[in-house]
Amino acid sequence: MNKTFYALTATALLATSTSALATSTVDLRVTGKIVLSSCTPSLSRNGVVDYGKISAKDLNQATPTALPEVTLQLAVDCDAPTLFSVSGADNRSGSASQPGAYGLGLINGNQQLGYYALYLNSAIADSLETNILQSVDEGITWGLLGEGTLPPAVWAGFGDQTGGKWSPKAIANLTTNLVVQGAIARADQLDLTDEQPIDGLATLEINYL
Repeated sequence: MNKTFYALTATALLATSTSALATSTVDLRVTGKIVLSSCTPSLSRNGVVDYGKISAKDLNQATPTALPEVTLQLAVDCDAPTLFSVSGADNRSGSASQPGAYGLGLINGNQQLGYYALYLNSAIADSLETNILQSVDEGITWGLLGEGTLPPAVWAGFGDQTGGKWSPKAIANLTTNLVVQGAIARADQLDLTDEQPIDGLATLEINYL
């Protein structure tokens, strides 16, 4: 009887040990997709919006000072019809004086100089007008871009809802207006004892879908 008891005890311990080992692991899955075509984005004016020199005396003290609106043309040329979206990344993150916009740099490391917003309109895909879409979950779901604003991290796609829901379409050649609307923060919150550069920098990226 004792031998049988010991055998059952050992079996129970072995089962417990095996179960503990099984729950102490985790899987890592590496996924992705190699696409057969590539797309190249380009901007008119070499992607430069230069406001020149602005006198500190011309800035509003208690409200932001609007900068002139500038319209660039964004073009995306692909080797073949391709599903893609466009997104913007703010390389001056943390310096925008308005939430959801792109920054113009910092004064003394902590004063937000201002901001600029990006808008898309008048999109033409393969010679036809197209809807501008947006995704806030990296391409899982899509809807109309609304007012056309392209804040950082939002994906802009181009397509329709012929399949019953908004979704991007494969495009070979796209052109769209990229409107830049900026402003300098209220001057009474800025140290303007020295010249300060307007230093905005954003990266537009093609996301393959």
